[in-house]
Amino acid sequence: MPSSIPRTAAVSAVVAAALAAGLLVGSQSAAADTEAAVRIHDIQGTTRVSPLAGKQVTGVTGIVTGVRTYGSSRGFWMQDPQGDDDPATSEGLFVFTSSAPKVAVGDAVSVNGTVTEYVVGGLSSGNQSLTQLSRPQVTVVSQGNEVPAPVTIAPWSVPDAYTPAGDPADGGSINNLPLEPETYALDYYESLEGTNVRVGSSRVVGATDPYSELWVTVKPWENDNERGGTVYGSYESQNTGRLQIQSLIPLAQQPFPKANVGDWLTGSTEGPLDFNQFGGYTLTARTIGTLQDRGLEREVTEKQHKNELAVATYNVENLDPSDPQEKFDALAKAVVENLASPDVVALEEIQDDNGAKNDGTVSAGQTLKKFTDAIVAAGGPAYAWRSIDPENNKDGGEPGGNIRQVFLFNPERVSFVDRAGGDATTATAVTGTKGRAALTLSPGRIDPANAAWEASRKPLAGEFTFRGRTVFVIANHFGSKGGDESIVSHHQPPNRSSEAKRLLQAQAVNAFVKEITAVDKQADVLVVGDINDFEFSGTTEALTDGGALYPAVKSLPVSERYSYVFQGNSQVLDQILTSPGVHHFEYDSVHVNAEFADQNSDHDPQVLRFRP
Repeated sequence: MPSSIPRTAAVSAVVAAALAAGLLVGSQSAAADTEAAVRIHDIQGTTRVSPLAGKQVTGVTGIVTGVRTYGSSRGFWMQDPQGDDDPATSEGLFVFTSSAPKVAVGDAVSVNGTVTEYVVGGLSSGNQSLTQLSRPQVTVVSQGNEVPAPVTIAPWSVPDAYTPAGDPADGGSINNLPLEPETYALDYYESLEGTNVRVGSSRVVGATDPYSELWVTVKPWENDNERGGTVYGSYESQNTGRLQIQSLIPLAQQPFPKANVGDWLTGSTEGPLDFNQFGGYTLTARTIGTLQDRGLEREVTEKQHKNELAVATYNVENLDPSDPQEKFDALAKAVVENLASPDVVALEEIQDDNGAKNDGTVSAGQTLKKFTDAIVAAGGPAYAWRSIDPENNKDGGEPGGNIRQVFLFNPERVSFVDRAGGDATTATAVTGTKGRAALTLSPGRIDPANAAWEASRKPLAGEFTFRGRTVFVIANHFGSKGGDESIVSHHQPPNRSSEAKRLLQAQAVNAFVKEITAVDKQADVLVVGDINDFEFSGTTEALTDGGALYPAVKSLPVSERYSYVFQGNSQVLDQILTSPGVHHFEYDSVHVNAEFADQNSDHDPQVLRFRP
């Protein structure tokens, strides 16, 4: 409906109506005018924290630009159509109503309420806060007004530098630093918090997730790869053009686009810029562009030659017998077709036989039989398996699930050297004479009593024989990144507390590999699995300390180094590392999951082929 008040006069009209209704009180009552009223940019201020935080404000006026009727943060956004021409102050603001708001887009409103800084995820999360009005009293002054024109977020408007360094005098926080929206991307987005914004045609860099969210980039050239993603290659490469997209339109009215990485969201996507726990700055769209499918296909790796050993690692995401047969079939198909039936597959996140049911069950024989049967049905080999059951609820992951690593191996191609006695608490060791290393227990756990593995998966070591040559494989699932602050934390650089545990875990594995190579410096050792850390991280540095291992992912071009997509960043979490004895190899991160809306796991598998 066309506006009944010209945009340039909207605030004056709203304030005049509020005065007439007696909504402005105290010193602003009878003598109040538009200059005397508190404006949205006064509330937002020039830093991340409002100068009016904790104070009651009255007669704050604006035009409603978006309404959120779902979730735990119901409310609406309003915007002052007459700005102060200061690029550091936002003219938009979220009003938290807790229940479904009784306003519509285009309403001119006057609001009394408390200025609050809401930290999404809680104070311990380290997240930035969202400036908002809470416990509001809302008066609709008029309806059908024109929504303030959106600010276009474009490649040239987003700075290439991501964030300022935190203030050491403020605990490393950027909260109280003056915003520099022409210098830093995070400052630019913060200066638009609550503002009506738009993006034009943009490439999808994070596939649609189960919560109807996707990620685009407004900088299509920024650390791009051939498949359409944006690669996260260092702690300084945060990729400034990424932006999360949600929709304010009920799904029943307009289904959310189901996008893969590399697709395009064409046309215009417009709505208020929000800040939330699961992505930071988010365009909450009133209107959303049209999806252009670019036909991304799942990758297929090369088949190993008869004298090559193929070793893979695959996080199958909490697999247990209660999962639908379709998941088992899809994972099996990936092993057979996309991974070309590797000789050895190290699996992570195999759950016990009743999944998350927490009744003391730790065996996973049913899970593994169902999976290996599905592989045979898909045309693959009849894999045998080896594993060690964990102690109940001692290895982290989903409570009751008892996730563990498992070796699958094709007995027609490779033999497993069984040395009995391995259990959840007994450590395997390295033995042997000079030039011929062996494990005392195979399969066996590495240093399971080490405090580094508390509430975490213990490495599983196995000894294999291929064409008369011994190969040691160590399957890992290091501690998660849970508890780390996000890259949009108010601490810059963010606190990454979870690294401390992974550093100790990496040191333990590194020491074990060195024990093997001390006996046989040409031993073929592969350290594989979900390392839960980047190829440039301190964790990887600790694994490779002293030249004990080489991260095979570094043999790939930088643009191809990723196994996981998180918040629009394609990044490395899964790795295979090789000992010096593994002289020549081919490595492939096989992209079958992480870039797709339809995922059988959230990780991509890795495979390495070499001649022992």
